[in-house]
Amino acid sequence: MELTAPTDMNWVGLRNYTRIFDDEFFWNAAKNTLTIGIISTVPQLLMAMGIAHILNYKLRASTFFRVAMLAPYATSIAAASLVFVLLFGRDYGMINWLLDMVGINPVDWQNDKWFSQIAVSSIIIWRWTGYNALIYLAAMQAIPQDLYESAALDGANRWQQFIHVTLPALRPTILFTCVVSTIGASQVFGEPLLFDANKGTSGGAEHQFQTLGLYLYEQGWVAQHLGRASAIAWTMFLMLIVIGIVNYVISRRLRASS
Repeated sequence: MELTAPTDMNWVGLRNYTRIFDDEFFWNAAKNTLTIGIISTVPQLLMAMGIAHILNYKLRASTFFRVAMLAPYATSIAAASLVFVLLFGRDYGMINWLLDMVGINPVDWQNDKWFSQIAVSSIIIWRWTGYNALIYLAAMQAIPQDLYESAALDGANRWQQFIHVTLPALRPTILFTCVVSTIGASQVFGEPLLFDANKGTSGGAEHQFQTLGLYLYEQGWVAQHLGRASAIAWTMFLMLIVIGIVNYVISRRLRASS
């Protein structure tokens, strides 16, 4: 089905699927989605865990810091992405200015494959770290204090308490945030769209940071191939189903081992 002729429908069987699976741009978008997901999710969750651990102890103005953690999440994707575009500008961006101060040559953040993906990932990290930190904080506050007191009596310092008490108690929460972050990474759209200098759906001049979300939109609303876009959407849905099954299996094993 083509958007230019929506009433002209023909049965094509699995041709849309075989077409996208033979398309190098589909696999490029899938690889970009995977790498951006890894680059954004792993540092994000590690930072969120550290921030939550700090906020779990008594601090002055702790309520202020907890509310501040949600400020990036409440910020519009468009506003955040446009600010990061300025920060990662090749000629006048602040990031390159800081790199130049330490003797590192300027980086072309938008046109280099890996650096562009790092830049896009940084937007995701900035927006979601505080959100996940509050999830971890809520889970930490539900841990009985008796466990920490018993560990302290046994001579465990704060780091040892974190490793042997906090982390085991947070396993279900960590699994939940990993799954939710993975699902979110598979649907990344606004950040790479707005980071592109041409504001197009190609994800850069050489598709260097085009995600599956951008590829779907490009096929459906730019190329006007609704059949292919539908096939991409169903493929992404099946990927999420697989992620859900893996989550179910792991969570059952964790409950059985606890």
